[in-house]
Amino acid sequence: MGRNYFKTGAVCLALGLAVVLSASFGGVSKDLNPLSVSPAQAHGDIAPQAVDTSGLEPLGKEWKETNPYRSKDHKSYKRAVEIGSAGYNQNCARCHGLGAKSGGLSPDLRFLEADADGDEWYLERVRGGMTQNGITKMPAFDKILSQEAVWAIRTYVDSISEDD
Repeated sequence: MGRNYFKTGAVCLALGLAVVLSASFGGVSKDLNPLSVSPAQAHGDIAPQAVDTSGLEPLGKEWKETNPYRSKDHKSYKRAVEIGSAGYNQNCARCHGLGAKSGGLSPDLRFLEADADGDEWYLERVRGGMTQNGITKMPAFDKILSQEAVWAIRTYVDSISEDD
């Protein structure tokens, strides 16, 4: 009985690997390709989640170009880190790693510059997502996360030391 389970598992693994490899090289139609999913499904079985930003200073409708919560002296800094941690774990950790420590497939966000240039790159990716060769690598969060949530997540990532 144990051998049958092993054979079944090996066959399933081989078939799954064949589909993924075939899809990676364009051998499967788009309808069957597990790598060509809509942005809302890009995390596999986890859909992007809205983040509760209660307690953060509202930022208005016009998007800020730089992180308004970055300064440790900002009245919302501690709350932004708390909310950002929760938001990161809900939406980012699956690909970018727990504690923002990437396993190598997605950028290690601890190395993102904590300045205007880093903010510009971050906003572009988070709001617009990232597609490469027709494959969604990161979903767009523009219609899912509020400006407050996006900057709170950035504040959390900025608060983590590269040495942690």
